[in-house]
Amino acid sequence: MRDAETAPLLERLGLRRRHGVGAAGWAWTLLAAVVSLIYFAPVLWIILTAFKSYNDALAIPPKFIFTPTLENFVGVFSRAFSSGGAAQNTGFSLYFFNSIFIAGSSVALALIIGTLAAFGFSRYPLKGNDIYLFVILTTRMLPAIVVIIPIFLMFRVVGLSGTYAGIIFLYTAFNLPFAIWMMKSFFDELSLDVEDAARLDGSSDRSVFFKICLPQVIAGLAATAVFGLILTWNEFLLALLLTGVETRTVPVAMAQTIGGDIGVRWGLLAAIETLFLVPVIVVTFALQNYLLRGVTFGTIKR
Repeated sequence: MRDAETAPLLERLGLRRRHGVGAAGWAWTLLAAVVSLIYFAPVLWIILTAFKSYNDALAIPPKFIFTPTLENFVGVFSRAFSSGGAAQNTGFSLYFFNSIFIAGSSVALALIIGTLAAFGFSRYPLKGNDIYLFVILTTRMLPAIVVIIPIFLMFRVVGLSGTYAGIIFLYTAFNLPFAIWMMKSFFDELSLDVEDAARLDGSSDRSVFFKICLPQVIAGLAATAVFGLILTWNEFLLALLLTGVETRTVPVAMAQTIGGDIGVRWGLLAAIETLFLVPVIVVTFALQNYLLRGVTFGTIKR
C-alpha cells in the first residue's frame, strides 16, 4: 500500500508518521548532552592535566591551551620520575598488574561461586530460603572500615597479610552477596517449562544448568561482572592495609604520589588516573550490548 493511501488511515487512527525527532526531541537531546558534559567535565580535566607539564599543571589561572607532553606517562612507567628536582618512584607497572590480576581473579571467583549458589537458591529453595539470602546480604551491608580491624587481625594470624591469595579471597567474599542476589534474580525470570522438558528428555541437572539456563543469563553475568569489577577496581582501604609492597594496587599508588617536598605532582597523578580508567572503560564498552539487557532483565519482554 502506497504512502498516499496509508496516510488517511493513519490519521483516522490518530497515528502520524514521524519524519524527525521534533522540537521536544531536540530539547531533550540538548539537555542530556549538557548533563553528560557536566558529569564528564572532571574526567576531561584529569585527562587534560595528564598531558600538561609540571608548570602548566600548577598554573594559575588554569591553562586550557597548552603544549601537550608525554612526560607524565613516561614517568608513570619509569622506575623514577623527576619533577621539580625530586624523584618519585611509582612502580606503576607492578601496581597495574596487581590491580588487573586481583580484580580479575576475585570477580571471576565471585561469578563462579555466586552463579552456582544463585541457581541453587532459585531452583532448590530450602526451608527458610529468604532468611539465608538475607544473612548473605548482611555481610555486604557493613562498610569496610567497620570490619577492617578484625579482618586485619585474622590476616596476621593465618599469614595472609600482604599476599595475593588473601586480598583475592577477601574481595571475593565482599562480591559474593552481590553476585548471588543479582544472579538469583535472573534465574528466577527464566521459564521452568523448557527445563522440565529437557529433564523429560533425559538431561541431567548439570546439562540443564550449562546448556539451557546459563546461556540465557549471559547478560546477567556481564552486568554482575562489570559492577563487581568497578567495586573491586576502585577499592582503597583494604588494599592499603592488607597488601604488601609487592601486592599493592593502583589506588595505593595514587595515594603515594601525594605529598613530598614539592607538594602534589598533579601531572603524574592525572596520568595514573587516566591509565586507571582505561581497563574499566574497555570492559564496559566491550560488554555494553549485554549491559542494557542485564539491568532491565525481567522488566522488558523480548
